[in-house]
Amino acid sequence: MSTAHVAIDPHRCVACWKCVDKCPKKVIGRVGFLWHRHVSFKDARACIGCKRCIRTCPNGVFSELSGQSRSSREKTFGFRVQRWLPAVFVASAASGLALHIAGHGAGVEAWHCWVAIHILASALFVAGVAFHIRSRLVWYKNLCRKGIGRKNFVTFFLSFVCLAVVVSGLVLLAVEGANTPAGLWHYKAGLLLVLFSCLHIFRV
Repeated sequence: MSTAHVAIDPHRCVACWKCVDKCPKKVIGRVGFLWHRHVSFKDARACIGCKRCIRTCPNGVFSELSGQSRSSREKTFGFRVQRWLPAVFVASAASGLALHIAGHGAGVEAWHCWVAIHILASALFVAGVAFHIRSRLVWYKNLCRKGIGRKNFVTFFLSFVCLAVVVSGLVLLAVEGANTPAGLWHYKAGLLLVLFSCLHIFRV
């Protein structure tokens, strides 16, 4: 996460790769595995402290090592939380599907069990999404300035679908969810969320 001269905050990265081209010692590399697209240090020992990466990056990904503070540690924590996002996403989606099935034939006890599991998994998922969105505020600002491009279409609609799922989920906390219009709306929105999330993860 740092060289002898520069620290990196990868969750601010929007994968423009400008710093990769500017680094004279090829210290900076690319991470492009599924949902993780950001820069990282591939040879930290080669850094000479020229600080071209700091001057080049428009999003504040790089900073002088001496300037690291408590806020930087909090950002690192947020980045670690996001690493759990795929796991809690799968847990939330699977428990939601099981809950829907349980509402159409399983006993009340089984249904309540799945309700508890789904609420817990979904709460963790929402927390991870919150950290993820916070780290991508630059992307949303650029979207407001430049509009929706072809590559931004999936992410843009994913944001709205995610909001619909969260709102409908909160509504369900106040009503009986099984076999109600609110429950069906939440279920359908959840299916859309799974679809758009998969497209987002695989960068379709």
